[in-house]
Amino acid sequence: MHKIWIADDDDAIRLILEESLGSEGFMTKIFSNGEDLIKELETEKPDLIITDVQMPGMLGYDILKHVNNNYEDLPVIIMTAFADMQAAVESFGGGAFEYIPKPFDLEEAIKIIKRALEEKPLTKGLKKDVKLDIIGESLPMQNVFRAIGKLSNTIATVLVQGESGTGKELIAKSLHKNSPRHDMPFIALNMADIPKELVESELFGHERGAFTGAVEKRIGRFEQANGGTLFLDEIGDMPLESQTRLLRVLSNKEFYRVGGDKPIKVDVRIIAATHQNLNNLVSQKKFREDLFYRLNVIKIEVPALKERKDDIEDLCKFFLKNYSESLDEELRVLSDDAKKLLEKYDWPGNVRQLENVCYWLTLMSPTQHVKAQDLPTEVKEFEITDIPASSWEDGLQNWLNNVSMNIESGLSEITITKIEKMLIKTALERSKGKKNDAAQILGWGRNTLSKKMKDHGI
Repeated sequence: MHKIWIADDDDAIRLILEESLGSEGFMTKIFSNGEDLIKELETEKPDLIITDVQMPGMLGYDILKHVNNNYEDLPVIIMTAFADMQAAVESFGGGAFEYIPKPFDLEEAIKIIKRALEEKPLTKGLKKDVKLDIIGESLPMQNVFRAIGKLSNTIATVLVQGESGTGKELIAKSLHKNSPRHDMPFIALNMADIPKELVESELFGHERGAFTGAVEKRIGRFEQANGGTLFLDEIGDMPLESQTRLLRVLSNKEFYRVGGDKPIKVDVRIIAATHQNLNNLVSQKKFREDLFYRLNVIKIEVPALKERKDDIEDLCKFFLKNYSESLDEELRVLSDDAKKLLEKYDWPGNVRQLENVCYWLTLMSPTQHVKAQDLPTEVKEFEITDIPASSWEDGLQNWLNNVSMNIESGLSEITITKIEKMLIKTALERSKGKKNDAAQILGWGRNTLSKKMKDHGI
């Protein structure tokens, strides 16, 4: 029988985990602080430790460090209510098996615990200082932070996918900063900005006289990034002929400059990004299938701003503070009405558009206190189009009339069950099956969603 130790200063969390794990057949021992757990380790060793980060005295990271230094085969799962990218990177970079943001779903937590007992724990984390500059506490951003944290010990090829303006380059830079190559070059190249005939010269460089206008030798981006990371933004815009040569470099780790006759060896980590659907481009013969699979080793989906509206207030505070300092203007503060309008808006330009609005407000708002009427026209006049009543309310009323004619009681239960099923299926479809995101769309807790899915057989 597996022994699991739990350290958390929250009585309710300890009780819930103790009862849930006990019902799964695990032996548990609970601790309200890290010091008692470490002392107990001197005479006994569990199969798994689950620890909160913030506790009086010893932090969860201190427990993680102690375990990694003394018990390399003992997996540790970190829990935290302060779920941000720093927590994810410190957890995975410190060697944690998994990082669970609170509040968590018990069923998912138990799956993670069982997996930790079956698999080997991660190796020790990297000992380095990292700069973390991505803002977001919403559930969709937690998936991004977890991915960055899990990849902090690797140099794996990553494909970053998301709409324009979502911050794909920022994600790429964070992957580089938190990798073993953090002190080596990070070179970025946007494929959409380069004329087709100059792509290979930009990537691989050229020799003097290689073509008209090549008056001197040029070092390409691959050589500049040697030992570090090459970020290829908007990879979907790369010409097919250049894709063939890129694939060859990724396979052989060597290339020739344009017009050159000597092979050049390189060791480069590739992070690619696109706002396009590469699968569709592959089916349309506009993107090489073999290159797609070479790049799509690990994919990170960056959420659109409309999918993470909980982060808008924090993003605004960050941008307004930055522009106040750089433009030497008074710090603008948003009123509650202004915040509501900003959260209501659809943000087709994503975070980049929000940053531009904050720049505009810093320069154009008539007072330090930003009111709703001070916002740009496209934001304050935005309205969500209401669905005409005849398209669904009348249909629902007709359905209710028909059902009520054939039953004696239970109309409310029948209707609510049917509507809940539709709500859940709609939310799951929009979130591509991700329960956390679906729960957020519905405005429910994760546990509530799981229970209702079970009740309705979904």
